[in-house]
Amino acid sequence: MKLAFIFGLGLALSVPGLIRAETPAPSPAPAQAKADPDASKATVRLLPDDAAAAWKVVTEAMQPPLPPAEWNQKAPSEEEVAKFKASMAVAAGVAADKAAEFAQRFPQDAHASEAKDAQKDMLRTAVQLGAKERAPELAKISGEDKEDGGKAAPERPEPDDPFNQRMQKAVEAAQKKSDDGMEAMLTEFEKQVRLVMKDFPDRGEAFGALFEVAQGLGGETAKAIVTEIAQSKAPEPIKKMAADLQAKLDRLGKPINLKYKALDGREVDLAGLKGKVVLIDFWATWCGPCVGELPHVKEAYEKLHERGFEIIGISFDQEREALEKFVKDKSMAWPQFFDGKGWENKYGQEFGINSIPAMWLIDKKGVLRDQNARANLTDKVEKLLAEK
Repeated sequence: MKLAFIFGLGLALSVPGLIRAETPAPSPAPAQAKADPDASKATVRLLPDDAAAAWKVVTEAMQPPLPPAEWNQKAPSEEEVAKFKASMAVAAGVAADKAAEFAQRFPQDAHASEAKDAQKDMLRTAVQLGAKERAPELAKISGEDKEDGGKAAPERPEPDDPFNQRMQKAVEAAQKKSDDGMEAMLTEFEKQVRLVMKDFPDRGEAFGALFEVAQGLGGETAKAIVTEIAQSKAPEPIKKMAADLQAKLDRLGKPINLKYKALDGREVDLAGLKGKVVLIDFWATWCGPCVGELPHVKEAYEKLHERGFEIIGISFDQEREALEKFVKDKSMAWPQFFDGKGWENKYGQEFGINSIPAMWLIDKKGVLRDQNARANLTDKVEKLLAEK
């Protein structure tokens, strides 16, 4: 199980912005999250008491952070890449801590052995991304010699590994299509990855690359890829991510039910908005990419609202006053759902939202038509408004 590859892929593809930028579910700060490497003392608990729910948290933690939204328009500086790399190291370390806790608390569970492997993989990734303070812990669980006083170097992938070289070339080939847009880049990347897979049929990490393509392209292409992953020998964490994406994709082409009392007291019922095109915007004030998208959302709203375009906000905030102030300061005219539960909010749970911003478009008949509405939002809304 090469989870380190999936994390590394996220960084490689983000320059100059091959994959979508989102904010994944936040993890505890590393100082709080650090698990006891002896697995003998209980520290801060990161997982729920139910084993199935706990394993879900572990697998979600193993999804790599995605880069800032602005990288999609402008290549990052070396300093920005370094900062993002550091955030990936923290995320990998927290994932390792969650996996370690799972193995300790649920030793009889079918996933216990997998959790131990995940702990090692995520620690190795954290160290490779710069978290050198985790190296002794990795050395201990890996059973490595400590002849250098406990500072033995962790395992590292061979830099001349033919598979890694081919995958890097696949990334480079996709980046050459940047002038043709995101879809062209992802399409080229999928083509190149499949060529690699023919020569390396036993390297399950490649399915992680296909998963990134599915996330980016959505629609029928994504459906075909997640089905392929489910039937493949891909590592279980990749299969879990694909299954979560499949659940979301299954909602496409079907009506969406959504009814709530908004932050400002307005009654919102999606069923009552038939005849209009509606954007469901899953977001939060603390989410950088969400705030970065706000000017584009407001532009579309101001241009098309009078023609029948509406927006429904689903906030993942936990502080009511902060949300109210932000909405007022930014002149956000549309209603906001708020229950103060953050990532556990009602609609985030119901619709399986584990990264934001997420933007869904509902057509005039109340049917979900697009789950990747960030790209070319105004054009997409205009096309749906033109439908009879």
